[in-house]
Amino acid sequence: MSILDNTTSPGSTAYHANRDGMLALIDRMRALEERTRAASAAAKDRFHKRGQLLPRERVALVLDPGAPFIELSTLAGYMFDVSDANKSVPGGGVIAGIGFVSGVRCMVSANDAGIDAGALQPYGLDKTLRVQELALENKLPYVQLVESAGANLLRYRVEDFVRGGNIFRNLARLSAAGLPVVTVTHGSSTAGGAYQTGLSDYIVMVRGRTRAFLAGPPLLKAATGEIATEEELGGAEMHTQVSGLGDYLAEDDRDALRIAREIMAALEWERPGRAAPQFKPPRYDQDELLGIMPMDHKRTVDMKQVIARIVDDSDFTEMAPNYGPATVCGHARIEGQAIGIITNNGPLDPAGANKATHFIQACCQTRTPILYLNNTTGYMVGKAYEEAGMIKHGSKMIQAVTSATVPQITIYCGASFGAGNYGMCGRGFHPRFCFSWPNAKTAVMGGEQAAETMAIVTEAAAARRGKPVEKEKLDAMKAQIIGVFDGQMDVFSTSARVLDDGVIDPRDTRAVLSEVLAICREGDARTPQRMQFSVARP
Repeated sequence: MSILDNTTSPGSTAYHANRDGMLALIDRMRALEERTRAASAAAKDRFHKRGQLLPRERVALVLDPGAPFIELSTLAGYMFDVSDANKSVPGGGVIAGIGFVSGVRCMVSANDAGIDAGALQPYGLDKTLRVQELALENKLPYVQLVESAGANLLRYRVEDFVRGGNIFRNLARLSAAGLPVVTVTHGSSTAGGAYQTGLSDYIVMVRGRTRAFLAGPPLLKAATGEIATEEELGGAEMHTQVSGLGDYLAEDDRDALRIAREIMAALEWERPGRAAPQFKPPRYDQDELLGIMPMDHKRTVDMKQVIARIVDDSDFTEMAPNYGPATVCGHARIEGQAIGIITNNGPLDPAGANKATHFIQACCQTRTPILYLNNTTGYMVGKAYEEAGMIKHGSKMIQAVTSATVPQITIYCGASFGAGNYGMCGRGFHPRFCFSWPNAKTAVMGGEQAAETMAIVTEAAAARRGKPVEKEKLDAMKAQIIGVFDGQMDVFSTSARVLDDGVIDPRDTRAVLSEVLAICREGDARTPQRMQFSVARP
């Protein structure tokens, strides 16, 4: 056993400053999530008057009560719907996450029809494509609860139309991979969105509420002169009795969700057991994670204190601790599940990159998933480091990350700057899951570094022309650069752009990791031959 020592001082001034800062960021995140829920719930009277459930009520009813549910990308689209931080409603118009339906672990996605009638919000497309990617990678059945006004034509962009085709392509890919797509069409599924319903393996429609057609009555009349009601053109009864698009006719939302759950219950699908846990919890309080990480990414932190609060029994077997010591690599377990961990107690140097490359390859050899706890300002620069082969060893590390054959999970805990973001399996390197802590920062470099770099370049260019740069103009340029960088590096900006799978409270890290490790293990163990299902179509 290699039990990590506790060097955290909960009574220190620095600890309390860190804790207060982290709690303030968590409060801000929760307030934004609550704003989205409140905006959707504001439609409650309208929904209930017409006999419908709110989108979050639908999600709650389709999921197994009391079972874990990891909601994804709750800040997607923040500040992109409106530029007013006090009015922006994040979430992308989609509720999505991984949970259990009749004992089967599934990806669940629902249009948030309580907000703008379910029209796709900014970055809602990116969020939908990401959750589909996660379902494919982790071999998860896909349950979608559809009710959408489609794209907002007042915000039409041709690139969204073209890229939006990937949603339908992914539905076909899911089905072809043996992953059942179960759809409840609660309301409108119109134009291109009709294929969201059509490209499903099991389709449940609601009497009097479902609408699925390629052209609604106004467009139909404008295009052909034909006149038809919505019910005649694409109602649930027509589609379940005449066109054959719908497989099941439900009387209302609750009945439709009951049918969806029965479909999942009938699938011949492995259901994860819930055996009694055989592990010891961390020796140190997970609540102390709030006070470990400084709000200033330039301050040093011992990431072993983070590891000590998320791994079983705080037991961490470190590899080569005296070689490239700023790069920490080692083995541990989380709720009994083996994992390799790579993290940073400073920038990556040639020795640290070399060690990480070796460790990644060793984890792949033993089929051990890898967790990257990002906290680095990047790879070291300077004459000595260039001579020591920083580019060469950094490139080998990036190659190892790219070629890894095991699930890789990334958590942005602090800074993730420059090529260090790449070497530590940043979002661009397709980790299986990627989450952020509320204090995390992601950028090509710090704002002050960028400003100083451009100031040097500008002064050098001016000197070549024989014209000095006015200090006021130089200061203004530096302030502008710092503003641009600082305005894009925090999680409220990066998560809004779906550059992670969501922001998590540090205290939830162990629970989230336990679930995603189980998801990865189950998905990697599942083979096409075992992905057979036995629902007889009516």
